Amino acid sequence: MAGFAYQRVAAGLPMPGVFEIGTSVPIAMAIEEILLVAECSTEGEWEGQVRYLPLR
Repeated sequence: MAGFAYQRVAAGLPMPGVFEIGTSVPIAMAIEEILLVAECSTEGEWEGQVRYLPLR
C-alpha cells in the first residue's frame, strides 16, 4: 500500500494519508495506535504522508 501512496504523491495526485502497521505488531497495540491517531489528529493533518505504526 505504501508504494502506491508514494507513487500518487510523486505524480502530484491527492493522497489522504496512509498508516501502515507491521505484521509483527500485536493486534491490541495496533488498535491502540489507530485510536490514538484518530482521536488526536485534525482533518487533513496526514494528507500526502505515509506513516508507520507504532509511532512510539
